[in-house]
Amino acid sequence: MGAAAGALGAGIYAGHGNFSYSRHVATRHPIRISTAEETMMKKLFVASLILSLSGAVFAADPAAQPTAQQSKMKTCNADAAGKKGDERKAFMKQCLSAKPAAPEAKLTQQDKMKKCNADATGKKGDERKAFMKECLSNKT
Repeated sequence: MGAAAGALGAGIYAGHGNFSYSRHVATRHPIRISTAEETMMKKLFVASLILSLSGAVFAADPAAQPTAQQSKMKTCNADAAGKKGDERKAFMKQCLSAKPAAPEAKLTQQDKMKKCNADATGKKGDERKAFMKECLSNKT
């Protein structure tokens, strides 16, 4: 130890020789927590451990719905039954790369009215009224 450090140590801890501060702190006895506090800390630790583990269990839910790719793979595999070798490989490539069919465009209210009116020709009175109500309430 340098002269300055030795003098500083001797000045602070008079009568203790050249003990450094860190050595002095390391030899002290740790502060003892009472048993009630110790019990509470153990309970908190166990509770936090349980919560963290239960979160991990719920995050990895194996019963989750399959992704679109997984569904597509299942469908293509079922369709490829009976095919072998290069034929199967070509089929799977084509099947998996195919884009899903585009859903039908929804009709506007005006287009729906035109279509229902055209379909209702020949109907009169309550029959036409009931048909139009049914036709216009359809979602497509």
